[in-house]
Amino acid sequence: MTSKPKILVVEDDPNLNQSICDFISDFADVEAALTGSDGEFMAEQDIYDATVLDIMLPEMNVFDLLKAIRQKAVQTPVLILTAKDALADKLRGFTLGGDDYLTKPFHREELIMRLKALLKRTGKLATDNVLHCGPLSVDVANHSASVNDTPVTLNGKEYDLLVYLLQNVDTIITKDQIFDRLWGFDSDTAISVVEVYMSNLRKKLRHTEAESMIKTIRSVGYILQSEGSE
Repeated sequence: MTSKPKILVVEDDPNLNQSICDFISDFADVEAALTGSDGEFMAEQDIYDATVLDIMLPEMNVFDLLKAIRQKAVQTPVLILTAKDALADKLRGFTLGGDDYLTKPFHREELIMRLKALLKRTGKLATDNVLHCGPLSVDVANHSASVNDTPVTLNGKEYDLLVYLLQNVDTIITKDQIFDRLWGFDSDTAISVVEVYMSNLRKKLRHTEAESMIKTIRSVGYILQSEGSE
């Protein structure tokens, strides 16, 4: 379910990469990269809610990777995994935009705790399982949506699209970001499917107080606006 937070794991050790993905799959959708170049490309799409980044990637300087994604205004929280505990490495990582550190070897529970803390801090992990914006709300626990407590029936991708918008209130989301987030990089579906599902979602919200909350940013994408944000 894409109503879960979406996390990118960049770790070159296949076994450790898989273990990390398994650890966090209960509360997040996970995508993995085994190389720094793949990790940089995926992170720059800006469709993730958090990134787990191994500092010891062999073929590229991870500090350069972190610097590159921050220079492209990608503000996704980054948890850096390191076998080093040197203060200089930590300070450099924080200076370049890292958000937290975890030294290997680590306990599964601490990894989960630190990731959830990052997600809660940025509002990507609802503490009460409900996402709100004005009259619009989604209960991610029972996969339901409502406007002023009146249920709105949505199909799978319509629901996923609404959740993504609610996770990014007052933030412009491009069509490419929506497509990559909901359908995936490798999908054979045309990107025009985004417009189709956005139209369907708007029809479902028609004649409700949420009808005009989703705005189209011409040639860019969409934004879910909160009250008073215009």
